[in-house]
This record gives sequence, structure tokens and C-alpha cells, in this order.
Amino acid sequence: MENLAKLRQWTQDQQLDVVYISDPVNINYYTGFYSEPHERTLGLFVFADQEPFIFAPALEVEVVKATGWPYDVYGYLDHEDAYAMIADQIKRRVANPIKWGIEKAQLQFKRYEALIAHFPNAEFDIDVTDFVAHQKLFKTDAEIQLMIAAGKEADNAFKVGFEAVSSARTEQQVVAEIEYAMMKQGVMHMSFDTIVQSGANAANPHGAPLPEKIKPNALVLFDLGTNHKGYMSDASRTVAYGKIDDKSRDIYKVCLEAQLAAMDAAKPGITAAELDQVARDIITKAGYGDYFIHRLGHGIGMSDHEFPSIMAGNDLELKPGMCFSIEPGIYIPKVAGVRIEDCIHLTETGNEPFTHTTKELIELPL
Repeated sequence: MENLAKLRQWTQDQQLDVVYISDPVNINYYTGFYSEPHERTLGLFVFADQEPFIFAPALEVEVVKATGWPYDVYGYLDHEDAYAMIADQIKRRVANPIKWGIEKAQLQFKRYEALIAHFPNAEFDIDVTDFVAHQKLFKTDAEIQLMIAAGKEADNAFKVGFEAVSSARTEQQVVAEIEYAMMKQGVMHMSFDTIVQSGANAANPHGAPLPEKIKPNALVLFDLGTNHKGYMSDASRTVAYGKIDDKSRDIYKVCLEAQLAAMDAAKPGITAAELDQVARDIITKAGYGDYFIHRLGHGIGMSDHEFPSIMAGNDLELKPGMCFSIEPGIYIPKVAGVRIEDCIHLTETGNEPFTHTTKELIELPL
């Protein structure tokens, strides 16, 4: 409960009456309990001078208790007024809570209105989002070990995916082969929807796998990750299926050079903006700057995208314990797309990647 203790101390320091954590991932971070409540209400309520409580759907109450949560947990049935019940429990602890901390980027407006209805004099000015993001920024050794395990699973997924590539299969069928194989290995959740894109489809950086056969003599882009006990992996590789043309080979060469240079430069003391520039300069010098259309990287941990953003304009100094992706990409519409990505954790002297699948161009036979 060390994470929760820090949040409670921050609540005191900010002189807040109550902090409402509504993001299920952050509730897990502070309590050890994770559930996606969908349309139902799930919340963690933290106080300066009172014990916290979890409010959850009734069907989750025993699951919360089984995690070892040492404080109160309250449940509600679907027909009951969740926020009336929440208000009652809060007022038992703080008669007239005025100063609130909320996750402004996450809390649904309808639920915000419900709070106002029960606490018309309250002030919801304090956004806890940045505090939580910065607290999660530095991973413990235990967290890093879980992410190393997730990285190994991602490497296994790449192996399955490369072996599944065939002009007899669609992009979607290759995804199915990957995810089925991972489930048979006990990996029941990917960290995001697996991406397999071939040929010109790979020029769409966040495109979806198509129900179309894998293109022969073209590049095939894989972007995947797994959820290992609540911690994520995320990596990308691009391979050649058959003989690719010189343009595609050049795009790959430049992207790889940029990725390796950024990996080498990722050390404590460099800023996020400077690291982004390392890769961007190489791609721009090669004439592909207009086709590198996203940031170099993003944080990773209990979510596949976390703080910080490795991008221009972010002068955050990178320090040991931070975990983030390094993923330059070159996307030429109607031609091809390449992305090469590893997530890393910074050490005292450099970095260590979570994934180790080769980045030399793999040429799969037809």
C-alpha cells in the first residue's frame, strides 16, 4: 500500500477533503484490484484524515476483499442510486467536503454532474491526473520484472506471427493465429488490439488489419504486446515477405538507423525532446521527414500508453526507472510503412529493452 500512502499524503499536502480516483487502471495501481466496470460505477475515495474506501458494483465486492484490500468496500445493485450511496459514505467521514481532487481527463461528465447534485457547494478545481502520472513515472524493480516478463511474451508473439505469414492468409487471420497461440500459452489478454498490416496498408500508422490476403513481395508490419499481471509490453517489427523493392528496403534501412541511434542515445540526462530529435534528424536527412508523423515514443507500465511523451517540446529530463517506447516510423501513402519499436527502462548508465526480437530485416520466404 506504499502507492496509496503517497496519494493520502498528497491529499493532506493539498489540503483536500477527498480525492476521487475513477480510472480503473489507477484504482488497480493504488489498491491491487482491477476491473473494467463498463457502464457501472467503480471508484476509490481517499481522504486526508480518514481511511479510504472502494465503491464497486455488488458483484465485485467479494473479489475486492479477496485481493487483501484492508479498508472498507461498499457495493451497489444495478437498480440503486450509486452516487447517493457514495455521498452517504463520504459524509460519514467528512460532513461537508468542499475541496475535491478528481481525474479531469477521465471522469465522465454525467458522473461529475451527479457529484455536484449531492455536493452543490463543493469545489472540483484540483486535477489529480498529473500527480498520478508522475507517481507512476518511476517503476520499481518489481514492476520492471513484470514488464520484462511481458516483453518475453511479446517476443514469443512475434515468432508466431512471422511463422503465420502467408499469401493464403489475410491480415486478420494472422492476428488470430497470434492471439490464439498466446492464449494457449496462458496469455489471456493482449495489451491492445494486435496489428498486422501488409503492403500499402502499413502506411496507415494506426490502421487495422484487413480481411485481405497478405501481400507477397512487400513489407509486413507487426505491432503487438501482452498484459502480464497488469503490466504491458508493446513492440513493433517490420519484415519482408518475399522480395521487396529498393524503395522499401531503403525505408527500412533508414528507420532502423534512426531507431538504433535513439536507443543508443537514451540515457539519463537527455530530455524527451532531444531524444525525439535524434531519430527525427536521421529520417529527415534521408528525405523522409514528412513521413515520420508521430512522436518518437510514449510511456508504458500498467497502461500501454502512459506519461511521458517522447516528443518535440517536452523538456522533461529522462531519469533511471522511467519506461517508454522508442518507435520511429516512415509511412509513405499507397507505397509502404515501416515502424520499429522497443520499450525500454532507463538504467543508471543507459537503458535495457523489454523485447529482443531481431531488428535486422527478416526476409520470409513465399
